[in-house]
Amino acid sequence: MDNIILIGMPGSGKSSVGVVLAKALGYDFLDGDLLIQSREGALLQELLDSRGTEAFLDLEGEVLSSIRCQRTVIAPGGSCVCRAKAMEHLRSLGTVVYLRLSYDEMAGRIHNLATRGIALAPGQTLKQVYDWRVPLYEAYAHITVDADGQTLYDTLEAVRMALVQKKAL
Repeated sequence: MDNIILIGMPGSGKSSVGVVLAKALGYDFLDGDLLIQSREGALLQELLDSRGTEAFLDLEGEVLSSIRCQRTVIAPGGSCVCRAKAMEHLRSLGTVVYLRLSYDEMAGRIHNLATRGIALAPGQTLKQVYDWRVPLYEAYAHITVDADGQTLYDTLEAVRMALVQKKAL
């Protein structure tokens, strides 16, 4: 259990904070979205468009459940919480940190909704996805860090301090 897993909505800083945190700790970094793209040979949005949301979520869950690593900061996709098996596996690997954003902050950070590879079912709004996922992030997290109105480095320091307080570092 020496890994750190960053969860949260798209735009919460999982990948950005994850890379810098890994560097600061001397850990490896693993991006779940890139792992899926590499394995499937396609962009997330292409996979969503060609397979549909549910099949994509199943694929994501399968890929995340196959991760085996140590001393790694893991940034799974924002939809990782949609498959319990994947989240149970990630929780078994280390400390799960939820980077919490308000809806308005998150929406303000996302500028490429149509091409970003966000798992939205047909007709589903970003607000509906947000409202559905937030309780899941809260349930799966060992630690919650507020990222609203913070710079990358503010969030990084808040994560580091929370991990030290939790004695996860």
